Amino acid sequence: MKFTSLKKYFIYTKGQRLGILVLFSAIILFQLFYYFGVFHSNETDNNDKIKWLSFQKEIDLEKQHKINDVPKMFPFNPNFISDFKGYKLGLSVAEMNRLLAFRKTNKYVNSASEFQDVTKVSDALLLEISPYFKFPDWVNKSNSKSGYKKFETSKKEKIVIIDINKATQEDLMKINGIGPALSERILAEKTKFGNFVTMEQMGGIWGLSPEVIVKLNQHFGILQPPNIVKIPINNASIKELMQFPYFRYALAKAIVTYRSMNGDFKNAEDLIKIKGFPVEKYNIISLYLEF
Repeated sequence: MKFTSLKKYFIYTKGQRLGILVLFSAIILFQLFYYFGVFHSNETDNNDKIKWLSFQKEIDLEKQHKINDVPKMFPFNPNFISDFKGYKLGLSVAEMNRLLAFRKTNKYVNSASEFQDVTKVSDALLLEISPYFKFPDWVNKSNSKSGYKKFETSKKEKIVIIDINKATQEDLMKINGIGPALSERILAEKTKFGNFVTMEQMGGIWGLSPEVIVKLNQHFGILQPPNIVKIPINNASIKELMQFPYFRYALAKAIVTYRSMNGDFKNAEDLIKIKGFPVEKYNIISLYLEF
């Protein structure tokens, strides 16, 4: 067979040669894309997966540590535990109510056994939480000398209870442990709220130790309903809610948002459903609200 007869099959026009060149270029580009775009990315993904799996053991150990971690409990005076603190300790609602009712009589528990007498908590729960009870030094000294002994005001000294909302700076400074700075801070706190509605608010004043709060409760109290302007929780705007010391912007906005989506609040317990609500101050806040 003569090669000259085949020559005519390999003679292309300029347009045909250009087409062949474009075709070959396209084939090469697709091959490069297929290799680097598909296989390379899979290889990278596999490498990342292997790298993450190598840390899985450490991640599992960290998770196990978190599960085994037990929150650390610090010493506290059981006379001043709030509803939220009681709930965290394991006290039932009935047990907390007994303690609060006892405290409203202006009395204090001064030992673990008296705490159980008042609240009726089980022996198991008392055994668990009583090692963290911290009473004032004078209580500890009294109990160490004569065993379990209720604190009673000396019959020789007659204490006249003053309404905390009418107390002057001089009245407050008569309490051992309260000087000019602390007395001014107490009065400023009263001004901020309009008036105190419960002596529990003393626990929120910075600088007042549990021992000083005990003395305050011995000499001061809420003797008559205070004159306060309650917040209409179902009508107040964000700006109006922010006037209340416990409601910052984020919480005020959350209250209005929740109200618009779920309707009016029926009682203070509905507020606990809002994220960020200070549950530990629930008893105090509810006294300043109007439903």
